[in-house]
Amino acid sequence: MKTGFSLKKAFLLLGLTVVSAVPMMAKEAKIEYTPFELDSLIHEIEKPSAPIITDDYIIFTADVNHRNVGIAFDFENYKIVHPYKLLATTDIDGTKTNKHLFYCYERQHKLTTIKYRLIIDGLWTTDPLNPNKIYDDNVNLYFSFIEDPASIIKNTGKTKDDTVHFVYKGEKGLRLNLAGTFTNWDPWIYELKETSPGFYELNLPLPTGKYYYNYYVGLTPIEDNTNPDKVYSPDGRTASVIVVN
Repeated sequence: MKTGFSLKKAFLLLGLTVVSAVPMMAKEAKIEYTPFELDSLIHEIEKPSAPIITDDYIIFTADVNHRNVGIAFDFENYKIVHPYKLLATTDIDGTKTNKHLFYCYERQHKLTTIKYRLIIDGLWTTDPLNPNKIYDDNVNLYFSFIEDPASIIKNTGKTKDDTVHFVYKGEKGLRLNLAGTFTNWDPWIYELKETSPGFYELNLPLPTGKYYYNYYVGLTPIEDNTNPDKVYSPDGRTASVIVVN
């Protein structure tokens, strides 16, 4: 008997946020606005497996026998559930084959370890495809985890798409703005987003040149503690430096 109690309703009752909650088994997922390399990698996955780690993404997969799968991360306090999508292929005869469910995490956080849990068909659980699990005595639960700090973006710097990725690590809950020679030192134009507690980010396209900047809380300047390149004025003021080639 159908109860009409959907997974989305369950998330809402638990106070969770569901991002782009679309029925995953209804049709083949179209990977829109996805870089060609990522699209190719997703299609090359033959079967569900442990998380696949690349320089830019972590790809989580699940078996297509599950009706619904979502993933929640520790850096979001497990309050946002990201739904998996279905990847299906079509052969030359027009026959569709459901290959796997997947979720792609774009690696932009300053994290050395990522902990996460899955919600599979309405039940919280660890990732059955990831052998790495850790027990948390505070909540009496197991969590799946990934350790790979080498390539996760940690510092302010130029990205592959000719933008500058500004990063700040500090106190949580700040309203943190960016100002520099590219804004005539106006501190009210650009605001960094707190993407995890105490970790702030902003992508800004800048033309070729050498720029000086600081972060600001109100009118108080704060140094970029992820960028060691600084300049110092005779009166003791400090600014960070970024060069766009």
